[in-house]
Amino acid sequence: MRRILLGLLVLALVSVVVFAATQALPGDPARSILGRTATPASLKALRQQLNLDQPVLQQYWNWITGLLHGDMGTSLAAQEPVSTYLHDRLINSAFLVVVAGLISIPLSVAIGAYAALRRDRFFDVSSSIGTLLLAALPEFVVGVTLVVLFATTVFKHTFPAVAYLAPGERPWNHLNEMILPIVTLVIAVTPYVARIMRASMIEVLESDYVEMARLKGVPERQVVVRHALPNALGPTFQVIALNLAYLAGGVIVVEFVFSYAGIGGALSNAVSTRDMPVVQALAMLIAALYVVLNMLADIATILVTPRLRTRL
Repeated sequence: MRRILLGLLVLALVSVVVFAATQALPGDPARSILGRTATPASLKALRQQLNLDQPVLQQYWNWITGLLHGDMGTSLAAQEPVSTYLHDRLINSAFLVVVAGLISIPLSVAIGAYAALRRDRFFDVSSSIGTLLLAALPEFVVGVTLVVLFATTVFKHTFPAVAYLAPGERPWNHLNEMILPIVTLVIAVTPYVARIMRASMIEVLESDYVEMARLKGVPERQVVVRHALPNALGPTFQVIALNLAYLAGGVIVVEFVFSYAGIGGALSNAVSTRDMPVVQALAMLIAALYVVLNMLADIATILVTPRLRTRL
């Protein structure tokens, strides 16, 4: 309950920051919609229609109360509900995030755990160097490199260079176009989780209770699976949650590189046209995802860590 209340407080503070930031965007939404040739009378009428002539506090209250009732508002540019405008784009982005998470999490946990078991050997050294190198590369560099390798000059036309989706199409019907964006996101997340998992696993393997289990003659496989791995996963879950939430934001860059119809394009267009309801809705969705994933990480840490379960 304390975590839930703190999460709600964080979202309330985020809503204030998001609303203030969108209000500070330069330009006039009414003029962005009507163009430079709009007359003062038409601009005034549109501002009244969009409630832009109301005081800032009243605008914030209308927005936050609508959000609490599931109403994200109306897109100023598209002139349709924000939920309708973002529906397909949210599905497309969620597909990338979910698939990348399902691949990267088991892969990174396996790499980190195996590197810890082979500490200072060839696999550990090579994986540490490799993950450090990949962690230093921004997503757009990884994406462009994959396009150069598999779509243009080296392995020509192995995969499409862009992941174009026509309106109404679903990404799971075009899996070939999804490979490069998904691989880019997997490469962006895996190094961080793998390195934390390795460090956590090494610390657990050197602990007293693991040493005691070995002295009692417990088989090494059982020591690793029943004693070391569950306790090492606790700190790793926190990093996994942060990286999954990071995917929701990092997917914007990847979508831009591959011309993918997700929230990245919607956010870019909304900022350029000063479509405040869309910007506010996407910012709050990403913030809510951070809060929920961190809460789930805390619960998962308790479930896999025997010491925390005992305290409860």
